[in-house]
Amino acid sequence: MSIMAIRITSMMLFIVLAPFIGGLLDGIDRKITARMQGRVGPPILQPFYDVTKLFNKQLLDVYRMQGLMVLTYLFFMVFTGALFFAGCDMLLCVFAMSTAELFLILAATITHSPYSYIGSQRELMQMFCYEPMLLMVPVGFYLATGSFKAIGAMTGSIPAILSTPGFFIGFLVVLTIKFRKSPFDFSTSHHAHQEVIKGITTEMVGVRYGVFTIAEWYENVFMLALIGLYFVTKEPVSYLVAIAVILAVYFLEILIDNTCARVKWGNMLRISWVVTLATCGVNLLILDVMR
Repeated sequence: MSIMAIRITSMMLFIVLAPFIGGLLDGIDRKITARMQGRVGPPILQPFYDVTKLFNKQLLDVYRMQGLMVLTYLFFMVFTGALFFAGCDMLLCVFAMSTAELFLILAATITHSPYSYIGSQRELMQMFCYEPMLLMVPVGFYLATGSFKAIGAMTGSIPAILSTPGFFIGFLVVLTIKFRKSPFDFSTSHHAHQEVIKGITTEMVGVRYGVFTIAEWYENVFMLALIGLYFVTKEPVSYLVAIAVILAVYFLEILIDNTCARVKWGNMLRISWVVTLATCGVNLLILDVMR
């Protein structure tokens, strides 16, 4: 197969398989979380049952524009992952994902619900925390591979993690924010300890909440794929290493979620920016000295 055919195939596989992989990871998350809390937990396929039930609910159009905003959020999340798996420019992927987040915030603010509004403001604050680090990720890959394109790392002979460990560590920190897990589950939570009802998703019911859930699955798969990209090279065995690292990182996120209490938004801002400046700054300094 030609490189173009492989890129198109990868993009199509992401579009088709990402919701199933994301839903399966969500189910594993619930099961492991339950075991950590001394419970049996739901079946691993429970997220799929929940989404199916949501799509079977009657659609109540109280805020019609919210439906359009949520669908646009889904579209841009699919677009983001498709660009990445097609090996395109990672800066464009980050910008597309940021656009998706803006539509999610709009979907919450147009409902005039105080709980949803609070969630949208917290989601915006989270964007201020993780966006600088996300913008640095493509920079790190450029320094490692000489290209902003994901295909550059996939076809290289040396894994990017060897020259950009600081960028990787910084990305791990903001990954918890992107997954909306403790200690940074401000805008919404997947567990029953959220004090402002369901935050940004308070007014999303039925089909709309189902669409939001699927969009989150796409987002999670994309973020985990970024983790794997640090370890992928042109050698086939590197993909097995990347998958192992992805699973280890996902387990670490679940562990953090179940062992850390929520911090204040000011602490979240300080932690994310300090880590970004420290890890990326030191890594950049070392690379500059080595050159």
